[in-house]
Formats: sequence, structure tokens, C-alpha cells
Amino acid sequence: MKKLSLVCAMALAAANGAVAEPALSLTIYNQNFAVVRDTVPLDLKAGLNHAQFADTTAQVETDSVILRDPSGKVPLQILEQSYRNDPVSQGMLLSLNEGKTIEFQSDTGNGQKKTVQGKVIRSGYQGQGGAAGQPIIEVDGKLQFSLPGEPVFPALADDTVLKPTLAWAINVPQAAKLDAELAYITGGLTWKADYNILGAEKGDIVDITGWVTFENQSGKTFNDTRVRLMAGDVSKIQRRDRAPLILGKAEVMGASAESPAVTGKAFDEYHLYTLENRVTLRDRETKQVEFIRAPGVQAKKVYIYDGLALYGLAVMPMENRRNNEGLGTQSDTKVAVMREIKNSEANHLGLPLPKGRVRFYKQDADGTPEFTGENEIDHTPKDETLRIFTGNAFDLTGERRRTNFVRNDREHFVDETVEITLRNHKKEPVEIKVIEHLFRWTTWEIVKPSEPFTKTAAQVIEFRVQVKPDEEKKLSYTAHYTW
Repeated sequence: MKKLSLVCAMALAAANGAVAEPALSLTIYNQNFAVVRDTVPLDLKAGLNHAQFADTTAQVETDSVILRDPSGKVPLQILEQSYRNDPVSQGMLLSLNEGKTIEFQSDTGNGQKKTVQGKVIRSGYQGQGGAAGQPIIEVDGKLQFSLPGEPVFPALADDTVLKPTLAWAINVPQAAKLDAELAYITGGLTWKADYNILGAEKGDIVDITGWVTFENQSGKTFNDTRVRLMAGDVSKIQRRDRAPLILGKAEVMGASAESPAVTGKAFDEYHLYTLENRVTLRDRETKQVEFIRAPGVQAKKVYIYDGLALYGLAVMPMENRRNNEGLGTQSDTKVAVMREIKNSEANHLGLPLPKGRVRFYKQDADGTPEFTGENEIDHTPKDETLRIFTGNAFDLTGERRRTNFVRNDREHFVDETVEITLRNHKKEPVEIKVIEHLFRWTTWEIVKPSEPFTKTAAQVIEFRVQVKPDEEKKLSYTAHYTW
């Protein structure tokens, strides 16, 4: 109720003009781009007008720019748009003064300044992103490949830009004064999700903390900005003409107890997450916000033995699989450790989870958390199950071997018998899921299985085997293929 009252009070204050919310907002995609929305105040006369906006990012996609009256009352006809991103620098000013004589000041060593006249023969400036060359300066009729001191430049021209600038030639039928909406796509902004999962030494109950980490390498600082995050596989053509991004030192901002919460909703075919409070995202900054905290989540540990050490089956013709007797004789001994987490409200989750890295920690007997594995998850809708590989079990091993093979081309069948041995060196019993791939042909029958099995796919079966401490257990079956 307190939250609702606060929202209503802010809405009323805004309606009465007491609160003026900044118009700047961002929607950041986890594919290294974002949509920026800002406001451009325009005071236009009837006919042709010239306007500019000197606060865009350095990676704006200029052909994505939208400038419009959000009320729809003023028809803005954009006759021309230009973009300049060569802000003032010493190299640029030297290039503007090539062929001219300017002053250079140097320190004489006793606190005095010495001024010399030098003609700029070559500035060495190659423009933004280009490799700078050596300048050539003529002093007293002699050339030198260095600056004779700190250059002192004449006043800036009116068309010199200090920041990346968009400029327009706008035609309107009659005079108008408005706050136009500016929207554009920019590179250099991205976000990702990270999940930390902490469990006790024993048991499957864990606590999950999720972080949103977003990075700003766009060349612009966003102050007091409404930020939304779009999750999903959005089709975006990657531009090939953009210069490589040079990253600076990032500042990691940890979230405090007052960090903004994150809410999410479905949007088109994707999911949109909104930071409830405005944030400041500085250029070349990495910032983190906690977006999920879920204690008491069931994360079942599952052991899987998939012992068929055979790779490249997907591209192998079926006839080759059926007729090649040598296939299926290799064995892998590793037993994989998986975690299964149901993304449901009953399991204290139940919200769309954006893709990201998942790290698992276990607390030792003294409460010390130890890292036990990590992997990545894809975008996961509500009520789906996460299956995450965290590593291989140290005290569990498997062995797969073929004990018999018969091929009868006249009667069109192959019989193949497989024996699997599981060993448990732990002090507690475990259940191991044994996955078997019936890769030789699409028509098959299992004959004389030593353990019950389940068909989980067209050519995959699964055994669930209970193995006691320090026990070696065997299972076997015969696959009868016909064609």
C-alpha cells in the first residue's frame, strides 16, 4: 500500500507541474545496441529552419534517427540531416591550421614561458579512429618532427563541434514551438544476466541471486535515465563499417540495499524488464543491479552417464551407421553432474529468466562457500525446467562395452548387445541416469533389458539405476534393428 501511495503522489505532483521527470530513456538489448529516446526543444518559424542536437552517442546509427512531434500536431519535414563526430582535439585543431603560423609555448625551467612562432606544415591528424602520424612544424625556416611547445590556437569557428552532433534542415508550414521526440539506435550499450546459486553442503535447496550487468561504451554519459532491458533473440544486422571499439577501464558498481528493483513483462515476442528507479550510467562504466533474489529453491542434483563416445553421428549416413561394425566400441568413463531447476512459482521462481551465466557455490561444514561449477542458460520462460551441467563427478565412473554384434543382410537385421558398468565410490547411494543412443537405425526393439527403461526420444532410451555406496552395478540390453 505504501508503494501505491507514493506512486499516486508522484503522479499528482507531475500533473501539477511540481515534478519534471527527465525525458531521457534507454532500452538496452543484450546484443550490444540500444534505443535512445531524448527530447529536442525546437522553436521554429514558418518555412526552412536549422536545428542541431549536440548530445548524441559516438556510435549512433544515423539512418535510424526519428525526429517527430509526439503529439502529432506539428508535421516536421526533415529536408536534410547531417552528423558530425570529430570533437575538438589538439590534433584536429592542428589540422585546421595546416599552412598557418601559430604560437607555441614551452616552459623554460624557471617558471617562465617561452613563445615561438611555428608554421604547421603537417598536423599528422588522421581523424577519429585513424592512426596519428608525426606532425611537421617549421620554426625559423627549419623543419622538425615534433611540436616546439604547447600550441596556442585562435578562437574556434562557429561550426566546430565539441560533442557528437546531429543537425537538421527542417521545413514546417507555420511557426511552432515544441519539445520534439528524438529516438535512435546506437552501438556500445549492452547488458547481460548473471546468476549466483548458493547451497548447503548437503541437500538440494539453494538460494538464487540474479544480477543485471550493463555496460556503456557508447561515448555518452546518461544521467538520471529511465532504463529498460530487452531480452530475446531480436534480429539485428551487424554493421561491418564500424571501427573496432576501444574499451577503457570499467568501473563496477555494486548494488546496495537501495538498488532499484526490476520488473518484467512480455513485449511482442520478447521480454522487457524495467528498472523501477532511474539510474546514471557513465561512459565506459559497468554497473550491476540485483533483479532476482529467490531463497529456498529446489535444485535437484542429477547424475548422467552417456557413455557412447562417438562424435560426428549427426553427419554420418544411416547406412554407414548400420553397417559399420566398429562404431560404438569406444567408451567414456565420466559421469556428468547436472542441476534441474523448475522455473515455477511453487519453486519460488516463476518469472522469465534472461540468458546468462550461472555459477554454483556450496557451503563447507564451516559455512565457507566454495565454487562448484558454472555454465550458461538460454532465455527460459516461466514453468520451464533448467538443466545445467556443472562438471563431472569425481567418485562416480561408468564403462560401456559391446559384448555381441550380429548383422544379417539377407534377413535385414542387426543385433547389438551392450553392457554398462557403474561404480559408486561415495559414502551414500546415488541414482544414475544412463542414456543410450540407438544410432544404427530408426526401427528398433529392446530385447532382454536387465533394468527397466524409458524411451525419451525416437532413438534414445534412459535407464535409472540405483547404485549403493562402494557398489559396482551392471546393466545390459540387446537392441534388435530391422529394415
